[in-house]
Amino acid sequence: MGKDNRGKELGKCLYQRKDGRYEARATVNGIKIGIIDKDLNVVKFKYAEARKQAERSVDFRKCNITLNEWFAEWFERYKIPKVKQSSIVSMKRSYKNIFGNYIGDIKLNALTTDHIQDVINLHQKAGKAASTVRNGLSLLQQCLERARNSCYIPGNPCYDLSVSWERDGAPEEQRYLSSEEQKVFLEAVEDSWYKEMFYIMFYTGMRVGEVGGLKWENVDFNKKEIRIRLSLSCNYEYGVKKQFLGTPKTPNSIRNIPFIGEVEQMLKSQKRKQDEIKRELKANGRWRSEGELEDLVFTTTMGSPATRYIVEKEVNKVVKDINCSEQIHAVMENREPIEFEKATPHAIRHSFCSRCYEMGINVKVTQKLMGHAHLSTTSDIYTHMEKKVVTNEIEKFGSIING
Repeated sequence: MGKDNRGKELGKCLYQRKDGRYEARATVNGIKIGIIDKDLNVVKFKYAEARKQAERSVDFRKCNITLNEWFAEWFERYKIPKVKQSSIVSMKRSYKNIFGNYIGDIKLNALTTDHIQDVINLHQKAGKAASTVRNGLSLLQQCLERARNSCYIPGNPCYDLSVSWERDGAPEEQRYLSSEEQKVFLEAVEDSWYKEMFYIMFYTGMRVGEVGGLKWENVDFNKKEIRIRLSLSCNYEYGVKKQFLGTPKTPNSIRNIPFIGEVEQMLKSQKRKQDEIKRELKANGRWRSEGELEDLVFTTTMGSPATRYIVEKEVNKVVKDINCSEQIHAVMENREPIEFEKATPHAIRHSFCSRCYEMGINVKVTQKLMGHAHLSTTSDIYTHMEKKVVTNEIEKFGSIING
């Protein structure tokens, strides 16, 4: 309770300053109020009006803010500080495509469980992948839980909702290259600018973002190891291409991979080749990497970072060349061509894990080399490989019996 200079009580949040003027000071729903005047009655009146306006403004906002408006505010204040920069665009897109485009204009306090369930049902009928809808629903649940905690809504309409369906048919089997396929692939890139990059991918199991984000400062020729500390990301935000280096996928992804097989040889070859073309292009101002992307190990012939898109395109090109060559040989040898199955950068990573299994490397060691967050991820690949071996051996036994 405030007092005047004579000690008389004036009321809550009111007091008299030393210069004789009266002041009312308070914070209402986060809005600061400060009124000063010589007349106490004027201060009381203006304070009462300011307080009402502050209370009304918050209530008005609570009644009129839409789901999309609240999501944008929540994401900016609560989500962005906790997630990797490379995840921001994909998370925003996930919410927008799954819920924002359908129910985003509904007032937050009018949103119901039925609204959300109807959208989930719509995606199920359209054949949308359950995992994609789950990701969007997870964001919506977090967003609305914060709205509940902030007293914008009495309860979370997402509370007991879930995505229960799965894709029809058996799950797609993960692709990996056999030892023979790996040999054919590497032979096909012998004259490619990306030869060294593909060798490193096959012999280290690095993720494509880790390959693109590898800097020469993280290649230790003395200790003979590659230090995984960064990952290259490439996003399009409002039509603008953004390339940047961030932390790897999980804490376990930060690791050291020893030089295996021809890794050291290939890294030295890459260094010589890149330095030569870099000097030539820099002299003409045509080398494209600069700033934090200046020291990358793997780039295009013009110095641009080796993004996921570029690596995937080059993998597809190699597979196409292999199949074209096989068709020619098949015609010459009067036989049916043997198709080389489609491959991806992740299939190459999976191939490294498969080679580890074939060489009898302990699953925990392989987990560490791969940078898997959970041992079960590595174990699943080992189990898959084991089933393959058993199947092949049974087929051999069957052919002997039938023979």
